[in-house]
This record gives sequence, C-alpha cells and structure tokens, in this order.
Amino acid sequence: MPSSLKLDAFLPYRLSIASNAVSDAVATAYRTLFGLRIPEWRLITVLAEDGPMSQQALCGRTRMDKVTVSRAAIALADRGLIARAANPGDQRSHLIALSDAGWTLYEQIAPKAIDLEKRIFEGFSDLERTQLHAMLERLEAAAAALDPGPAARA
Repeated sequence: MPSSLKLDAFLPYRLSIASNAVSDAVATAYRTLFGLRIPEWRLITVLAEDGPMSQQALCGRTRMDKVTVSRAAIALADRGLIARAANPGDQRSHLIALSDAGWTLYEQIAPKAIDLEKRIFEGFSDLERTQLHAMLERLEAAAAALDPGPAARA
C-alpha cells in the first residue's frame, strides 16, 4: 500500500538528519582533538555550566539515557576528568563534578566549540540564527507536551 509520507518532506526526519550531520561534524572534531565522544563532551559541558550533580540529574539535563550517561561518566572518571563525592541530599547516589583536569580540558574545548558553531552557522544571518533558536525552543516544548513522561510509560 503506497504511503503519502515522503521522508525528505517530513520535518521530524529532516531535523534528525540535520542534527546527525551537525553531531557527526562536532564528534569528529572532539574525538580528533580531545579523544572525547559526544556523551562525554556533554557531561563535561553540563558539569561546567551547572556544577556537581547526580547521574540521574545528568540524564535529565542531557536527555541521554542512564546507560549512556553511566558509560560516559566511567570513561571520564578513568581519565581523571571527573570526581565523585557523596550526595548529602541522597545517600544512595553520588554527585559528579569536574576535577581540575576536567576544568582544564573544558577551558580548551569551549573556544573550539564556539568556533565550530560559528563555522556551521556562518551562512546564516543573525536574524536567522535567532529565529532558529526560537523555533527549536518551540519544537522542544511541543515534543515535551506530547511525551507522557516516565510515570505514564511505566
């Protein structure tokens, strides 16, 4: 039975393709320059921006599943880039924070990330970048409104 769905015109598919293309370019740069995978880079950046947090909080903040966050945290801990400490608010979990080496790496990566973003969006006007940012926020909110959340899925 023929479908009227055309992937190249289906916006969720196009967003995924665009996201993957950008992610692949960024991943190649971070892997080549710093030996990091995207999940590891995300954890470093979130911890730099938001401070110490639990793995569960990292899952929520990065929208990555707990296995991906756990593997990234293990890889970063093995490299001495993060440290774990007892969580005073929940004795069953730990808080993860950047180590001194993690901060040093973040300070090296952040300018490269900003440069990559500039290069990716150099063909866009300031207005187009602002509009894209606003549209992405609206898309995320609309998608969140469709998601019943973990409690409803259980």
